[in-house]
Amino acid sequence: MSAQDHAAPTPAFFLAGGTGISAETLGNMILQQFPGVRFVRQKIPFITSVDSAREAVAMVDATKTDEITPLVFSTVADEEIRAELMQTKCAFIDLFGSQLDEVERVLHREAAHKGGSAHAVRNQTEYDSRMKAVEYAIEHDDGASLRAIDKAEVILLAPSRCGKTPTTMYLALQHSIFVANYPLVDEDFESARLPRPIAPYADKCFGIVSTAARLSQVRGERRPGSKYASQAQCLYELRRAESMFRTHKIPFINSSAMSIEEMAAVIMQTRKLNRVH
Repeated sequence: MSAQDHAAPTPAFFLAGGTGISAETLGNMILQQFPGVRFVRQKIPFITSVDSAREAVAMVDATKTDEITPLVFSTVADEEIRAELMQTKCAFIDLFGSQLDEVERVLHREAAHKGGSAHAVRNQTEYDSRMKAVEYAIEHDDGASLRAIDKAEVILLAPSRCGKTPTTMYLALQHSIFVANYPLVDEDFESARLPRPIAPYADKCFGIVSTAARLSQVRGERRPGSKYASQAQCLYELRRAESMFRTHKIPFINSSAMSIEEMAAVIMQTRKLNRVH
């Protein structure tokens, strides 16, 4: 065991003028390059004034010690607010400013330096599109409805508790994609055939699996001590699901070590669902 394993975790803060999704995603991409270091993460969103910036600085600086310097990742665009955040005694990683300077140089124009999130709704049409996708996802969650299933752009198939629902909602809310998800149950594992309602749409299907250990852990939180949560049952279902996917040439991913964002990106790329805005 290394010295780092015994050390206190390093605080990592994600600061943003909006929801903080971008700061968290980009910051975590960097932190993942240091697998031997333990981090404790905290997001501070909606920093929209100098006063709220001062409060954020006070919060992060309070965690600094002689031994540990916290990391502060920021996507705040407003110059005045960003200048206040840079007063921190912690390590400040500006995920916005340096990149913006380069874009300004290439375009020969100054940026507006407006606050907000990279995920902000740009116009009413985009908002309406997202809401329609979310409504569709809710109606078609966990096989609840087959109405207009032909309108699905992708159908997620997986054993229970492999991550269908959060992935569905992320694709709908962030990318306006019409997603249905369908659970694989005991009767589906008796053969390699696709469930009858989904069979005509194999070309839209995408599978999700996990590891038996992870799936057993997740199921155990819901039904502790049950056959449903046993590793043997989880292993059986995962093997049968993979066999089904391979038989029908359905692409699939393992959700045990992937974030929702990563899973969504793979699904979109594989099924060619990337949007041009």
